[in-house]
Amino acid sequence: MLRQGLRQKLLARLSPQQIQFVKLLQVPSSLLEQRIKEELEDNPALEEADWEDEKQEDVYSDLDEQSPGASGEAEEGDDPANEDLSDYIEDDDTPDYRLADNNYCDDDDDRTIPIRVEDSFHDDLVEQLRLLTLSETEQLIGQQIIGSLDHDGYLRRAVTSVADDLAFSHNLMVADEEVESMLRRIQQFDPAGIGARDLRECLLLQLERLPAKEAVEHARAILGRYFDEYTRKHYDKIARGLELSDEHLRRAHRVILHLNPRPGNAKPTSDKTQQVIPDFVVTYEEGRLVVRLNARNAPELRVSSQYKDMFRDYEKSTKKDKNMREAVAFVKQKIDSARWFIDAIKQRQHTLLSSMEVIVELQDAFFRTGDFTRIRPMILKDVADRVGLDISTISRVANSKYVQTEYGTFLLKRFFSEGIMTDSGEEASSIEVKEILSELIAGESKDQPLSDEKLSEILNERGYNIARRTIAKYREAMNLPVARLRKEL
Repeated sequence: MLRQGLRQKLLARLSPQQIQFVKLLQVPSSLLEQRIKEELEDNPALEEADWEDEKQEDVYSDLDEQSPGASGEAEEGDDPANEDLSDYIEDDDTPDYRLADNNYCDDDDDRTIPIRVEDSFHDDLVEQLRLLTLSETEQLIGQQIIGSLDHDGYLRRAVTSVADDLAFSHNLMVADEEVESMLRRIQQFDPAGIGARDLRECLLLQLERLPAKEAVEHARAILGRYFDEYTRKHYDKIARGLELSDEHLRRAHRVILHLNPRPGNAKPTSDKTQQVIPDFVVTYEEGRLVVRLNARNAPELRVSSQYKDMFRDYEKSTKKDKNMREAVAFVKQKIDSARWFIDAIKQRQHTLLSSMEVIVELQDAFFRTGDFTRIRPMILKDVADRVGLDISTISRVANSKYVQTEYGTFLLKRFFSEGIMTDSGEEASSIEVKEILSELIAGESKDQPLSDEKLSEILNERGYNIARRTIAKYREAMNLPVARLRKEL
């Protein structure tokens, strides 16, 4: 049976202003400039501050004191003090302010930004294809093959799939042998190794173009007959199977190392490389560490004086018709949005700076010396407790942010780590252990690399109680292969 009833419920919900602040907080400096530009384009009431102008009046008082209907004579039947502007906005009637051009600056102009255009390796292959004397069918097959190559220059699809694509897209029925024949011709294009189906074929195609030398012939034999053993670095088995001396095997290995496993990357693609822009700058001045925000991509913003003048004009007007109310409702909404955005930017800067100052205080030894082995254990909660913010807020601060120091530019997340107890009873950072582990692997004998078990023994001798499985976890986190794959000739 259905029943009606009243029930009170307490919910915690973020306001639009809080949501805007949270989104801005996690945006790094490299993307903040674009975010501000988008807001400037979307909101005409927001503009960059011009310090040559006189100091602008505070818009907050304009909104509070000069609200629509605060002075002047109101129309009959209206209560100016309780005027609801939303009642005067109708979708069917286009307001006059939307047709006026005084909402935009006179010096606005369309600027064409030149974009650097670079041909990809696909374009180069198409140009090489056009130099061949081919029939129309062969041209279509060649273009379909080139278009099927990935960014590394490999054909990851089966020849049958390429033939099926030609049937669907061009209504062209071709045999697999025709596609295979055209693929072999494309594999002769530059760069060498293009159009290969796998790494082995790619390297062999490049070896075919090298002068006939003993080391090259040995390299072909290794890749042709012992490719799997070579990738697993079973050099002893290869030497026995091909009856090669250590010197001959070493020379063939050097030839293979000079080959390009990704021929497609030899030519720049249209992908943009993102430049690292530090969010913080830490310097050592007069015996103390100074933290600054990188404000190069955060210009000073203000509310447009033109929009504030609209409120003054409305205040002086004795006639407040429907179009006037619609215009002032629009202006009020845009000014409110501009105010919220400016406040969010200021709050973002304050939160970032206060959080970074605590991080520098906790990691004082590193920022003074640049030695990663002196980084102390630090988690998000340590910073959150000192700043007085939530852990999720500190997580957004550390996410995708970089700090520039006198010893280089580092990702902020790199300074956060768990603690490990030592024999002396002190707590060491996992970053410190990883640095020591990296130094041990860098200094090991390459013909006899240190196993995870041996690395664990060495660290335990130094006072770090770490198991072999933990060593393996740290090694994988640093993208270091196992001992067998670190072996060199």
